Amino acid sequence: MTKNKKINIAVIGASGYTGSDLVRLGLRHPNITFQYLVAKTHAGKSVEAVFPHLGGYGLPDMVDLSAVEWDKVDAVFCGLPHATAHEIIATIPERIKVIDMSADFRLRDPKAYAQWYGGTHNATDLLKTAVYGLSEHYREQLKTARLVACPGCYPTAALMALLPALKSGCIQAEDIIIDAKSGVSGAGRAPKQMTLAAEAGEGLSPYAVTKHRHAPEIEQELGVVAGRDDIIVNFTPHLVPMTRGELVTCYVKLAEGKSADDLRTAMGGFYADKPFVRVLEQGAIPSTQHVRGSNNCLITVFADRIKGRAIIISTLDNLVKGSAGQALQNFNLMFGLAETTGLQQVAMFP
Repeated sequence: MTKNKKINIAVIGASGYTGSDLVRLGLRHPNITFQYLVAKTHAGKSVEAVFPHLGGYGLPDMVDLSAVEWDKVDAVFCGLPHATAHEIIATIPERIKVIDMSADFRLRDPKAYAQWYGGTHNATDLLKTAVYGLSEHYREQLKTARLVACPGCYPTAALMALLPALKSGCIQAEDIIIDAKSGVSGAGRAPKQMTLAAEAGEGLSPYAVTKHRHAPEIEQELGVVAGRDDIIVNFTPHLVPMTRGELVTCYVKLAEGKSADDLRTAMGGFYADKPFVRVLEQGAIPSTQHVRGSNNCLITVFADRIKGRAIIISTLDNLVKGSAGQALQNFNLMFGLAETTGLQQVAMFP
């Protein structure tokens, strides 16, 4: 693709946090033209009326899905809730590339989808073709994909830490513990009691203990690397009273004869040519403040005080690398563009 070619985009679910952050990032992407911003409940409104920070950029008004003329669209970013997304994506013409930020195409097994999301998957033919959109680990497959299933924010942070560790043979697949924490934007924009300021503020709350839907997604991808389908992780998410940010602390069992230094070296080697991931030097501790607003992921490794174990810490912005930024990174790979295009924002600090 030529460097300056314009690609016409439709964003379905443009009034949500992931949709709006996709638009924010896309405004600085030299190849993107926003043709349609679809938001059912806000159809007919200007973008500025829904998101004042996006006013003044000449964006089209929000419309209902029925207003989209597909012959004017080259690619779709979908930020709809699960169950809704796969029904709509199944109606999109096959020539149009789709980057799905929902959960509907993440789990490869439709039975697992039904178990964890409580409904039948009605686009199983598409499910078979979807590429899991963890950019750094599926680069080559993404280059020829028509439909990409962007990972959840928790799986992105956890898998960025765990996949290269497992691939390298430095850790065992058993007894993995993931302590995960996310800002309230991860719960979406719809009003919920648990994200009210009075309930989420000044506190830290675990939720969906032993039953969070991102656990099988993490297990699925670890299983691909390990060549097994019986991996089970201990995964507990927590809600932190901040808007953006995600940090996971993974407790792992080292493989026989391997040390935390071996693990850090292997991970540094794996990510050496990956522009958005940095494995920190020994002793350095990443923080959500170090990645806010960027597409970066910071990772560090510590030797645990328990012999034969290590601690891997990974942090990212849940709305950028954990969602919209990774979606845009996948878009770049799908269209033969430089992976970093439109994603070179430096983290906001403080």
